[in-house]
Amino acid sequence: MLHRFYPIVPDAAWVRRIVPLGVKTLQLRVKGAGLDRVRAEIARSLAICATHGCQLIVNDYWREAIDLGADFVHLGQEDLAEADLPAIRKAGIKLGISTHTPEELQIALAAEPDHVALGPIYETTLKAMQYPPQGLDRIREWKGRIACPLVAIGGITLERAPAVFQAGADSIAVVTDIVGHPTPEQRVADWLAAS
Repeated sequence: MLHRFYPIVPDAAWVRRIVPLGVKTLQLRVKGAGLDRVRAEIARSLAICATHGCQLIVNDYWREAIDLGADFVHLGQEDLAEADLPAIRKAGIKLGISTHTPEELQIALAAEPDHVALGPIYETTLKAMQYPPQGLDRIREWKGRIACPLVAIGGITLERAPAVFQAGADSIAVVTDIVGHPTPEQRVADWLAAS
C-alpha cells in the first residue's frame, strides 16, 4: 500500500535519516554506483525500513531486489524493456512503472503494474528531462485511464501538493523538496502532516 507521500532518496544514510520520522513508503534510487555498493545500500535500507514499518521501493535494480528479498521495484521504460517480468512476479514483487507519454502508458499497462508514475508534473531541476511538464490536466487524463494507483512526480513541492491530489494523484513522490531542502527532517514532517 503506497502512502500518499513518499520520498525518493539516494542512499541508506538518507533512509536512516528520515524513515524514523514516520515515513511509510520510500523509494531508494541509487545512481552511479557499482553493484556491490548498490546491494549494500538496498540491504541496509531494507533493514531500516523493516524496523520502522516502511515500504521500500527499489528503483531499477530488480535482480538485486529479488536476491535481497525486497517486495517492490520501480522501473523506467528502458529498464522495463530489459526486465524479466515473470521472474519479478514469481518473486512476489510489486511493480511500479514510469510513464511520460500515452505510448509509454500503454506499454506500462500491458505489464499490469501495481502503480503507474507520471512525470514530470512541473518543471524539475533534478535531471535533464526530454519530456515537458505534464501538468494537472494530464494527471486527470491518466487517472481516467488506469485502475491502479497513480503516482505524480517531478517539481512537486508541499505548496503544490493540494492541487496535485485534487487532480487525481493517489500518491506524490518527492525528491528535491526533501533532499534539497535546508531542513529536510522538518520538511518530511510537514509532508507527513499534510498527507
